[in-house]
Amino acid sequence: MPAALRDYSLVADGERGVLIGPRGECAWMCFPSWESPPAFGGLLGAPGTYVVRPASGRWVWGGCYDDRGLVWVSRWVTGQGILECREALACPARRDRAVLLRRCRAVRGASRVRVLLDVRAGPGGPRMRDLRRDGPDWTARSGAARIRWRGGDGADVLDGDDGAPVLALAFDLAEGETRDLVLELARPGAGAGPLDARELWDATERYWRDAVPSCADTIAPRDARLAYSVLTGLTSTAGGMVAAATTALPERSDQGRNYDYRYAWIRDQCFAGRAVAVHGGPPRLVRDAAAFVTGRILADGDRLRPAYTVTGGPVPAERTRDLPGYPGGGAVTGNRAGRQFQLDALGEALLLLAAAAEHDRTSPGALKAARAAVGAIGRRWTRPEAGIWETHDDLWTHSRLTCVAGLRQAARVLAGPADAGAWTALADAVLAETARTCLTPGGRWKRAPGDERVDAALLIPPLRGCLPDDDPRTAATLRAVRADLVEEGFVYRYRAGGEPLGVAEGAFTLCGFFLALAEDRHGDPARARGTFERVRSGCATSGLFSEEYDVRQRQLRGNIPQAFVHALLLETAARLAR
Repeated sequence: MPAALRDYSLVADGERGVLIGPRGECAWMCFPSWESPPAFGGLLGAPGTYVVRPASGRWVWGGCYDDRGLVWVSRWVTGQGILECREALACPARRDRAVLLRRCRAVRGASRVRVLLDVRAGPGGPRMRDLRRDGPDWTARSGAARIRWRGGDGADVLDGDDGAPVLALAFDLAEGETRDLVLELARPGAGAGPLDARELWDATERYWRDAVPSCADTIAPRDARLAYSVLTGLTSTAGGMVAAATTALPERSDQGRNYDYRYAWIRDQCFAGRAVAVHGGPPRLVRDAAAFVTGRILADGDRLRPAYTVTGGPVPAERTRDLPGYPGGGAVTGNRAGRQFQLDALGEALLLLAAAAEHDRTSPGALKAARAAVGAIGRRWTRPEAGIWETHDDLWTHSRLTCVAGLRQAARVLAGPADAGAWTALADAVLAETARTCLTPGGRWKRAPGDERVDAALLIPPLRGCLPDDDPRTAATLRAVRADLVEEGFVYRYRAGGEPLGVAEGAFTLCGFFLALAEDRHGDPARARGTFERVRSGCATSGLFSEEYDVRQRQLRGNIPQAFVHALLLETAARLAR
């Protein structure tokens, strides 16, 4: 049975991730890559799982992440004592091989542990076959994946619920005793790697120590470190960062609002790269983001898509799958945003390339990509496009103001004298026309020429340098967001369909962090700190954030973990500390 979203944790290695539930189950893992079919799909009612938990009796679950990295420790307090299971995907990762590490330890008292392994890697959830012992390992195949499992001494082959073979194991641990379980999934032709648990754990811990800074210079060091860990764990060696690790987790029950976010959104990648640049952390995430975005702009130009696979490939069309789905939503894969055009992505790309140049150094092709982005803005800013919220095509105010900010930053940091003048002139022209058509009589920005509603996205461009801090239009928009879109400290995107807040959708966690940044920018640091603390309270038990938060029911909504939320938590925690 699926659990509430707040009860899941994630371990990831950049190429794929495993969602781990409170009953010790691997509820979701795709192999070999994020967008592949699931090897463990119980989250959406698909077959396949890998369970490690107390064997029997009554127990209470809990857990926490290690201080740095996506290393999760599940913890069960039982009637006899305390059992822990330390879990991680081995790093550094290979695209053709995933290794899941699970180390069981009886912390207090003796423990009996139950293990169940049922790998279903490939379309249709193919059963394990050719199960046999090979020295210290169990070996098998599922679909095209090769399986090796070490630590399963004493396991039996049993029939699962659907008659498929599963490996079942029970073992006892004395107080203080540990047992390692190492599971490898490998693609055809992948070279065999070591399965020595100690070596794999040592390498994984070193990887995370190098990847995640202390963040002692932020106002929330532990959450900032987890944000770094999430952004790192969602970023492939190919450079793309998935927007979330999961698909089809409903934002609203039975409303058809469930999407596949296992792809790299240009905007989200820019948010993450800028957040790391603002904090001044390790350059890898900034370089990866800038290189990925540069490659997509140079390849596609005016045809830049909002989202790609992590390797830069096209996002497949949205399809409904023949699975039960998470309760309240159907199972879908693919995303229609892959065929949209979103003007603000070009502005965000310019902001990222400028930030990367300031943070580290200009990546190869960055100036060429910036020129291509400026050219695309010049040709397309007067045409309707899908915008940040991907609803319908319009002349969205946020998109055009984001392009103004991007043009100005790129002119200041990247351009030579000739380019700088032209880029600044284009920014002035876009701003003048947007001000002519997209201001209300009261002087605040509206969503589009024909849409008077307040939109929290309009807080973003002024923070990026579109307008001076004391611009009255920005101040008026900030007041309107506070008055119209905030409920109990949480922030909604906009009012949908004239319904009360919270009916059509949950509060949008990203927007809460943008409100905190806007309040700080407008000289109210105490209020900004209060908003930040309120918004970051809307997380899972593990500290992970989903896209939305149901204020009334105190529940997470949508796919988890959502990368851009963690990026803005990091940026806000860094900026408010200054």
